[in-house]
Amino acid sequence: MAIFDTTKQLIDDENSRVFLGIDLPIRKSEGPEGYFASTSTTIGSIKNDLLCLLQTKKGERLFQPNLGLGLDRFLFENITEETKINIKNDIIDTIKTFLPFVNIIQLEVNDSNRNTLNIVCKFSFNNNPNIFETIDFTIGE
Repeated sequence: MAIFDTTKQLIDDENSRVFLGIDLPIRKSEGPEGYFASTSTTIGSIKNDLLCLLQTKKGERLFQPNLGLGLDRFLFENITEETKINIKNDIIDTIKTFLPFVNIIQLEVNDSNRNTLNIVCKFSFNNNPNIFETIDFTIGE
């Protein structure tokens, strides 16, 4: 996951020859960006960073034991409204800590009877709050 450097200006997204990060899922590039497919927009790079952060378990990253969430600990619990609020609070606190430039607009936590959690997060970033993106992922599949 990228570390946000506040000393540099953001790269202009209109320059299609500038690539910001590896696109997920990782795959071989078919274009000019190099060996791996890459993102060329800031919001696309933030989307990948956010997805990686939310799917990382706490303690999984060497030398950064506090990075991540560990949402899988909720999979076999009774999902009540209180549990959903706790999950949302964990997600919001983690994003504020590791990606402070991301604004959460809408966050939904849905459960199913198959011991899975579906999380939908609509977000923007501070420098351009008019551009929104949504991630949708499932824990427990």
